[in-house]
Amino acid sequence: MFGVFKKKEKEMDSENLIEIDIDNGVDCLCDFTYNFYWSHKGEEMELTDKIPNTSYSFQDIVEHLKQGHPIKINGNVGHRLCSSMGVDLAYFGGTGSAIDVGDVFINGDVASRMGISMRKGNIYVSGKVTDPIGNLVEVKSDVKGYRRFISITEFLMDKPKNIKLIGANLSGKKLEIEDGLSRDTVGARLNGDFEITITDADLSTGILMKKGIVRVIGNCGKNTATLLNGGVVIIEGNCNDFTATEMKKGILIVNGNAGKFLAHDKLSGKIYAKEGSALYPTKEHKLNQEDKNILQEYKFNPAGFVKFE
Repeated sequence: MFGVFKKKEKEMDSENLIEIDIDNGVDCLCDFTYNFYWSHKGEEMELTDKIPNTSYSFQDIVEHLKQGHPIKINGNVGHRLCSSMGVDLAYFGGTGSAIDVGDVFINGDVASRMGISMRKGNIYVSGKVTDPIGNLVEVKSDVKGYRRFISITEFLMDKPKNIKLIGANLSGKKLEIEDGLSRDTVGARLNGDFEITITDADLSTGILMKKGIVRVIGNCGKNTATLLNGGVVIIEGNCNDFTATEMKKGILIVNGNAGKFLAHDKLSGKIYAKEGSALYPTKEHKLNQEDKNILQEYKFNPAGFVKFE
């Protein structure tokens, strides 16, 4: 159990702490989506399944976090730790908005995709973190022996106090992340007039974003701008497949190839790219003057670009 740290360090809520020991590699711990339950419908896991080697279910620890209480996990955890943490997900009867949550402490290493689409909360890790990580930025820790990660979206929109960035820089409303880690879901659920710049991104860049700009200097993985609901996603390089799936609105600019299966179930929004293979009914079109103006606004020469709508 945690005691009280020095004055300048965080005081732990030891009375309400759940502490568990796990076998190595348990996936989807503290995962508010339960491994995207709406996709597998219980075939991969149930909310009430017990976490191996413990008396707690996956749902028990999520609900504990929702009550604002901390979790401490001893052992190396698997993939998708804290997925969508800090979101009252509509699929499970919630409002879809951000909610305050307890802290998560990992005494061990963390596998990839930690904090995908995460909105609020702190993740403390004593060991190694494997990238790609999620919608996270590292900040100076307030607990000895742990690295601390918070949501990029929370950092920008909620302005938590006494935060010192590690491997990133905020100038005005522009956040540049330069720690060399690849990330999924960068800018997830962002709804503010901010710009995020990152060198390398993997899955689902800009997912569920409503306002703001995410700029990727290099290439992106699959599902870029999936469920984009406003704002601007700019990719200086190429995208992998399934770009702009279920895109609702906003602008996507790809200064390269947007990939195959582009715009699957796209509802609206503007897509500009040098190349791409779109799914019906989305088709490739020549730019009009409005399109050229938009590209020039974001510092692109319109030559070589086409529009997909």
